[in-house]
Amino acid sequence: MEEFLNEPPACIKEVGTWCEQVYRVTGNEWLAASADWLVARPLRILLILLGAFVIRFVIRKLIDRLTRTPDDAESDGNAKVPALLRPLKERVAPEVLGPVALERRRQRAQTIGSVLKSLTSFVVFGLAFVLVLGELGINLAPILASAGIVGVAIGFGAQNLVRDFLSGIFMMLEDQYGVGDVVDVGEAVGTVESVGLRITTVRDLNGTVWYVRNGEVLRVGNFSQGYAVAVVDVPLGYDTDVTKATAVLEQVAQEAADLDTIRPDVLEHPQVLGVENVTPEALQFRLTTKVRPGRQWAVQRVLRAEIMRALEREGFDPPLGRFFGSLRGGDGGAARD
Repeated sequence: MEEFLNEPPACIKEVGTWCEQVYRVTGNEWLAASADWLVARPLRILLILLGAFVIRFVIRKLIDRLTRTPDDAESDGNAKVPALLRPLKERVAPEVLGPVALERRRQRAQTIGSVLKSLTSFVVFGLAFVLVLGELGINLAPILASAGIVGVAIGFGAQNLVRDFLSGIFMMLEDQYGVGDVVDVGEAVGTVESVGLRITTVRDLNGTVWYVRNGEVLRVGNFSQGYAVAVVDVPLGYDTDVTKATAVLEQVAQEAADLDTIRPDVLEHPQVLGVENVTPEALQFRLTTKVRPGRQWAVQRVLRAEIMRALEREGFDPPLGRFFGSLRGGDGGAARD
């Protein structure tokens, strides 16, 4: 019995094993028999962790490179596209946003990059954790089953948060809106100041800042994509000469479209649609023109001012003009030929 207990481990005779090398260096049979736990496994675990950190570092550096805006874009003012965004669709032309386009692209690229970095860390360290547990001889099946149950419970408890993040990711990938866009997200209508995975910040015309959860946005109206239409409704009295009014509106609209203040914003010649509506007070004429996105309000203001001056110059009365003119003792009158 004593001979059996004092018998040296058989692994010390296997050339090249950790057991044989430890026994040759120390001469201790217990250390040699425990070489796998004391030397081999710790080294493998160390290599797994080191490899995980190196892989994560390399991937994060690659993501930083893909999301970085070219240096010459800031020097010459051109909003060049980061490499990460080139395969993705961009719905707004850079000339529409001007200087804001660079910030829009930078923020979009950084947000998508942050998602990729978080996903990389989760996957790399998750695999490393599983490999380390395997090296320690721990049965992974119960742990994975427990993790699945916990994940489902957390998912139910934080479903609103998860919905916000998923909505933010798809919104970024699809470029539904970005910094500088004028949007209507329901309760808030204004200019987008920042876009995150969970929250979008919108400043309305009154200066109020709205923090909108991405998961609560059911529909978005974007005034900054493609083109916009400037619509001007002009009310005139019932006794207005429709033919003459239409001709005056067409002439003044063409002249106004050539003004230096709005010429760069007008994409097509204005069109007079004629009498759009008849109300108890007036005939309503409508004029439309296609303009750069986000510039429809400025164009409408200029057109209204020019149209009102031209109509007054041509002698057209405003709605109920004859009635108020008679109260003042005037002759009122419709359009004077």
